[in-house]
Formats: sequence, C-alpha cells, structure tokens
Amino acid sequence: MTQWALWGTLVNTAAVAVGALLGLGIRALTTRKKSVTTLEDGFFELPPSKAQRVVDTAKKGLGLCVLLIGISGALKIQNVLVMILSVVLGGIVGELLNLDGWLLRFGHFVQKLFKGKGSGDIAEGFISTLLACCVGAMTFTGALESGLYHTHETYYAKAILDLLTAVVFALSMGSGVLISAVGLFLVQGSLTLIVVVAGSAIPMAVAAEMMAVGSLLLMTIGTNMLGATKIKVMNFVPAMLFPLGLTPLFTFLFS
Repeated sequence: MTQWALWGTLVNTAAVAVGALLGLGIRALTTRKKSVTTLEDGFFELPPSKAQRVVDTAKKGLGLCVLLIGISGALKIQNVLVMILSVVLGGIVGELLNLDGWLLRFGHFVQKLFKGKGSGDIAEGFISTLLACCVGAMTFTGALESGLYHTHETYYAKAILDLLTAVVFALSMGSGVLISAVGLFLVQGSLTLIVVVAGSAIPMAVAAEMMAVGSLLLMTIGTNMLGATKIKVMNFVPAMLFPLGLTPLFTFLFS
C-alpha cells in the first residue's frame, strides 16, 4: 500500500488530524490559555515555557532529519551544472516575482477575509493551519517524490512537523484545525495526482534532476529549522522546473 501515490498525503493528513485532536484534548483539560505569537517557516511558536523548549528541541531534531533527507536526495544528482543553473536561475525568477512576499500577503489577506465571520475561530483555525501546512517547498517536493517514485520520505518528515503545528494551533484556535486536515488532503492529493498524470511525459533522467534540486531545497528548510540560515525557500521553488529544459539541453550539447 505504501507504493500508492497518495499514501504520503494520507499519512500527512492523519498526522494533522491526530495533532488537532491532541491539541483539542489538552485544551479541554486545561483552563490556561496559550496564544500564538510568531510564524517562521510555516511553524507557529508559543511564548517561552518548558513546553516551548520541548517543542523547540523537537523542531531542531526534525530539522536535522529534514537536512539528512535533503542531502541524501541531492547527492543523486547526475549533472551538477543542471543543479547549479536551476537553483541560480530559479532563485532569480522567484526573487523577481517575490513569491515569498506574495505568499505572506496572500496569507494575511485570507486571514483578514475570514476574521470576524460568523464561523469565528473555526474559520481562523482552518485557514491558518491550511496555509501553514500546505504552502512551502516540502509540499511541492513531496508531491514530486510521491507522484514520480511512489516514495514518501518527504511527506513522512512533513507529517511530524504538521502534527506539532496542529497541536499548537488547536490549543489556541480550536476545532477548525481538525477540519483543515480535509483541505490538506485535497491540496496535496491534487498536486500528487497532477504529477502522476504529467510524470508519464517526463523522462526519468529529467525527473531525477528535478528531485535532486527539490532535495537541495529541503536542505535549506532543514538549516532554517536549525536556525543556521534564514533563506526564503519559497523564492527558490521555480528552480525545480528548470531541469525540464536544462537536462535535455545539456544532453544534446555534451552527448
């Protein structure tokens, strides 16, 4: 069953649901209110406390794991020049388009759109969690990995991150976080199915280069989580598309 293209998405969805239920359970057992204060790299943090230190430690441990996954995938690169040009050109395109800035503005717009509606915290929890868990390089890299190779290491790592995120969100925003699991399944499932359909038209050599570039982006997510860098990873997402043209070009020029 793990060879099913949507298996990684299903695991990720289940993780968000479990995290939301844990958060709701803790919220029901305690009267102490916890407020979300910051958002960085898709992860919300609570005010400093013992629980926060535990979450920070877990986050850094996961950052090491994400870094390892990224390194192992990036080392499978067949043509280093393709990776270099893809990352440089993709980063330039992303920076010119300011994808990271557009993402932040979109998130603020959606949250303002739903703020004060009759659904209250449910809408806020749904939208906030969906944005935090679905928008980012891991979502796209995981879709490529699951759709092309039917392996799911990226979504497994993302599932643990999203579980922790869902716990924190549910503590402060309630049941809307649980509903967001459905939205996550629809978003990631749709992306994966698109890759499955389009993947038959992508030569395996090109797909391998795309995954290697995506794995390099995972490394930057890992270093961001460790606090070693503050790279706007979203601006580098276009880099995963450049091997579509660069790989055939280099094969033609050097064959």
